[in-house]
Amino acid sequence: MFISALLISLLLSPSLAWPEGTTTLTQGNSIDVEDENQFLTSTNGIFSSGFYKVGNNSFSFSIWFARSADKTVVWMANRDNPVNGKQSKLRLNFNGNLVLTDADGSFTWSTNTITTQQVELKLLDNGNLVLVNQIGVFLWQSFDFPTDTLLPQQQFLKNSTLVSIKTPGTYSSGFYFFKFNDDNVLNIIYNSPSLSSIYWPDPGKNVFDNGRSRYNSSRVAILNDMGRFESTDNLNFNAIDYGFGPKRRLTMDFDGVLRLYSLVESTGSWEITWLPDGPLDACLVHGLCGEFGICSYTPLPTCICPPGFIRNHPSDWSKGCKPSFNLSCDSKDLDFIQLPRTDYYGYDLVGFARGVSVETCRNSCLNSCQCLGFGYSTDGLGLCFPKGVLRNGNRKPDTMRLMHIKIPKGRPKTELKEEFSNDLKCSASEIVRNTEIFPENKIKFRYMGLLIAFVAIAGFIELIFFGFGWWNVFRKRVNEELVNMGYIVLAMGFKRFTYAEMKRATRNFKQVIGKGGFGTVYRGELDDGRIVAVKRLEGILQGDAEFWAEVSIIGKINHKNLVKLWGFCAEEKHKILVYEFVKNGSLDKLLFSNNSSQPLGLEQRYEIAVGTAKGLAYLHEECLEWVLHCDVKPQNILLDEELEPKVADFGMSKLFKEIDENGFSRVRGTRGYLAPEWMMDQKIDAKADVYSYGIVLLELVSGKSASNFQSSSNSMDFRYSNLVSWMIDNVEKGKMEDAIDPRLEESEKDVRKIEMLRHFLELKIEAEETPESHRISISYYFFIPFPAFLRRLPHPHRLYSLFYSIIWILAASVIEFVTATVSFFGFFGKAEL
Repeated sequence: MFISALLISLLLSPSLAWPEGTTTLTQGNSIDVEDENQFLTSTNGIFSSGFYKVGNNSFSFSIWFARSADKTVVWMANRDNPVNGKQSKLRLNFNGNLVLTDADGSFTWSTNTITTQQVELKLLDNGNLVLVNQIGVFLWQSFDFPTDTLLPQQQFLKNSTLVSIKTPGTYSSGFYFFKFNDDNVLNIIYNSPSLSSIYWPDPGKNVFDNGRSRYNSSRVAILNDMGRFESTDNLNFNAIDYGFGPKRRLTMDFDGVLRLYSLVESTGSWEITWLPDGPLDACLVHGLCGEFGICSYTPLPTCICPPGFIRNHPSDWSKGCKPSFNLSCDSKDLDFIQLPRTDYYGYDLVGFARGVSVETCRNSCLNSCQCLGFGYSTDGLGLCFPKGVLRNGNRKPDTMRLMHIKIPKGRPKTELKEEFSNDLKCSASEIVRNTEIFPENKIKFRYMGLLIAFVAIAGFIELIFFGFGWWNVFRKRVNEELVNMGYIVLAMGFKRFTYAEMKRATRNFKQVIGKGGFGTVYRGELDDGRIVAVKRLEGILQGDAEFWAEVSIIGKINHKNLVKLWGFCAEEKHKILVYEFVKNGSLDKLLFSNNSSQPLGLEQRYEIAVGTAKGLAYLHEECLEWVLHCDVKPQNILLDEELEPKVADFGMSKLFKEIDENGFSRVRGTRGYLAPEWMMDQKIDAKADVYSYGIVLLELVSGKSASNFQSSSNSMDFRYSNLVSWMIDNVEKGKMEDAIDPRLEESEKDVRKIEMLRHFLELKIEAEETPESHRISISYYFFIPFPAFLRRLPHPHRLYSLFYSIIWILAASVIEFVTATVSFFGFFGKAEL
């Protein structure tokens, strides 16, 4: 009888139902992955911490709810770097450092806590894993480094981030982030490897219309034990089961939805006790249906592909759709399919316009290879939204937008059907299902009733407004708060990076590849393997909103002879620009170096001059917003693998706010390249760049630097103050051979080309300084026929300086690039004189 009672008591013992493990880990001891019984447990038995299996032979050191049926994980140390299932261990060293090692003994993760004090690792009753010393001071705690879950009593601070898992069943970091932005507002961001965007709270509204506040001096949020969440940005809510008792967690889920869960201890299952406002509108989650995909309601949220497109992956809608055809750039071969009540959020190209006809909008998109389609408003406002990227598509009955997607001409123009019974439900449909798990909860039904009533009343009011012609109330306007909330929608992969990503890419800003007046440039490698040039700006006085607005303009500038801006970073005092990496560096290193085994030849210098002129002409005359460079010099002309020039550092005056309503607030540029109007307090326009470009032409001819000019190898020769006066003197004395880079004569076999160049330098026009008003624009350098160009030169009775005559005549040679009359620098062999 005694034995039977003993057996029954053992079977019902809590220690067998909930393994407790040990409560602390002391110095010199470890937890081994191969021993399942080695784990920490909180004194209340709610939480456990140890190795958690995340793959066939992969483990992560984690914290989980011990009393949930699936041992729900709330924190991971090595989330994206799991360790081997054999010989891996977590060890608390005698120096106080907690270290996770893989099977080969390599360090995977550590707390970086070095101390001479006696410490121990302990799992607290609130789920916080802490390294604590003898007097109770925390040297490290897991609450400071959340993964995808926030627990009660855990402070969520300005540097805290909840990052979703990628897919159910996997534990690596996904694409959805919950964090404070730089305006102290909590938001959810879709952050893929190439694009990032905010979708909650509603980016179409300002901060205050979303019920938030950015006027707070700190960024703190906390979930208390009663189920109330409070934040300094005024995001406050209660769990449906508000009160003491239930164990809760706030989780950034894999489908992009933030949810508050409560544990039903009798079953070990979880119930959703809070969702963000508008939980049924799951199609607002970005990235849900991938590129080209459209989220619709039938009646649950469903992903579909537009007509003529097919799914990229049979079971993963986040990979989106792809066209089953190839598009041409020829507008004659293109047409559009129309998708009513459909819109793709964001990624508008520069051609946005209002008050235009649908035909004008259509033609604009047809004539742009970058345009994949356009949205056109159906509310009478004539709003045109050309799209360079088609993502975050949604279709709703109240959408006042008609979407047009490019297709090859001749394909059937099928409209989007109303029924989608054969389409796979997307993951966010779980939002609808999960909100139905409280059928008897009167609070929820009252909430839903009020919500439905509110939507109905709002819709009725909207119809009245439209009926009385108050169309202007709903006019689409530029939302200034999008910038303030850190959401800048840019096509072509333009992205906002975090400062942590920049430190990782540059290995803590280790490899310097250049320095300038605006900051230092470092070599970096992004997570996707792309090599970049990272420019760390110094002396920025703008606020974040102004900085982002200016960067968005520069980021849309795209020309083969301009260095491409791939992204930026703006976090507090850190302002960084991320450019494409140009392999051969700057022109000055090849042009002025005497150690170069392969000096630039005439043909190469010609191509560099033409390409640089094209890049500057694009900035001056083809950009949507006029851009002055103001510092044209060889150091800002980069050369790629094919020695194709790319102008760098344009737009810096915008970022540094050096242009006010009266012009430039200070002199900009480099000694030796400054136009006279800088020193004469005159108006600065594109002609200042033309002057600097002319100096670069002279450098290409002479091989000498204008900023570090020396007339000869004799350092005591001070007869000439600058490159221009030296060239004037040589031409006047008939010493043309001194005015031409001697390396050209050594490397070029065609002597006639050199003779032509000398002929140009012999053409002397006496004179004074050319006034700025007579200086030609950069576009003349390759669009005016040579004879007509010469006829435009001033009459000799008011003679101009030799410098300008040289620039103009050399520029006339560049024109032959298009007209095939005469080549630049007299090439140069292509024309007969």
